[in-house]
Amino acid sequence: MTSYSTLPRHCWCGTMEGNWYAVYVRSRHEFIVQTALAHKGLQTFLPAVERLRQWKDRKKKVLFPLFPGYLFVQCNGDAAHFLAVLKTKGVVKILGDSSGYQPVPLQQIESLKTMIAGRCAVDEYPYIKEGQKVRIAQGPLAGVCGILVKKGSEHKVVVSIDLLQKGVAVTVDGASIEPLV
Repeated sequence: MTSYSTLPRHCWCGTMEGNWYAVYVRSRHEFIVQTALAHKGLQTFLPAVERLRQWKDRKKKVLFPLFPGYLFVQCNGDAAHFLAVLKTKGVVKILGDSSGYQPVPLQQIESLKTMIAGRCAVDEYPYIKEGQKVRIAQGPLAGVCGILVKKGSEHKVVVSIDLLQKGVAVTVDGASIEPLV
């Protein structure tokens, strides 16, 4: 088994041509699946970041997946490659829709690799589009619902009172909001 402390900040192994696919894995199996897929000769990418964790007696930097439950694998579209991925212990599924497995655009993978390799502070951020209805999930404004707008570099949640045709906006941290379905 691979020691987490010896893995690089972003973990990618192997060489292959083809598209990148997102793989959903069992909880806390990201590093195990990444190692198993690499042993099968498949190129994998597991974006991971170090975070400081504190116990009663010590503090330690621990490697965590940036997207818990997910990693990326490069496949050439051959059914044998997909089958090899799906037969790997800990793999739940390859993400896709009714038309099949959906590749992740190479530009997104390359951008993610660059961000991780740059050793800047990288955190998961909710996928929310401007104009989408959102709810503030944490902090003193938890439970407030409104519409996300971006003004300059700030995110704001606007709460509108339709009857009055007026609204109010509050600046929020993007990590504290979640989309409303």
